[in-house]
Amino acid sequence: MSYPQSPRKAGMPREVLKWLQSLELSVYPKNVRRDFSNGFLVAEILSRYYPQDFPVHAYDNGTSLASKQRNWRQIERKQNLHLMKDVIDRSIHCKPGAAELLVQEVYTLLTNQSIRDVQGPQSDFTDEEYQELLPAVARSTASRAIKNNLRITEIMAEPDISTNQRKTEAILHRHLEHKAAERVNNPERFKGRPNLGRLASKNLVPSGRRDECFAKSGGTTSKLCSSSTCRGAAVSFKEIKVHQPVRHSLINN
Repeated sequence: MSYPQSPRKAGMPREVLKWLQSLELSVYPKNVRRDFSNGFLVAEILSRYYPQDFPVHAYDNGTSLASKQRNWRQIERKQNLHLMKDVIDRSIHCKPGAAELLVQEVYTLLTNQSIRDVQGPQSDFTDEEYQELLPAVARSTASRAIKNNLRITEIMAEPDISTNQRKTEAILHRHLEHKAAERVNNPERFKGRPNLGRLASKNLVPSGRRDECFAKSGGTTSKLCSSSTCRGAAVSFKEIKVHQPVRHSLINN
């Protein structure tokens, strides 16, 4: 069995890709992040080295969260494997860089060969690196950043509201920090014309002088101050005098 091409956007060293191709897996890994999330391909790789401990028929090649968790629980029961728990959890939720790191770790354990440019465990498994490659106008908004970095499977696996709220706040805080840094590094992009909201906020009348502008006499509002009196106001007012028509009585006195 031969692969027509390398796995797309694998982000893994060449020796790891050649090793995957030599195993002749039953499922072609077109997308590393998606295809390695359920643990089926990992179990099939381990069955090539330990066929008695990892029978392929005991694993489900499903995409549901229950299938993923069930497969990984069976793999983690084996005492001779020491895979990082955090990397497995991130791989289940298709976090950026997690599946690539997991495959490299399995490659090192099974072949006893080290990789020079292996991705370290200090990775935060976010899309920050991908966002930096995009132009400024194409980067994620705040809502999109939360959607990209907080998967629905994470909420299903841990439905605690407080925990998910803390994750959301951390993602939003990191997004706002990047936006603030972008304003500092690229100030020309954010020099736009002020809108009506900004103009109105600059020309607000102070509360202490607001009463001076509206004087009352005889129970009716009489004269409004002009722009010279209320210097903080952006709009000048003019008094309008209305002449009431003379009413003639129909009954002669």
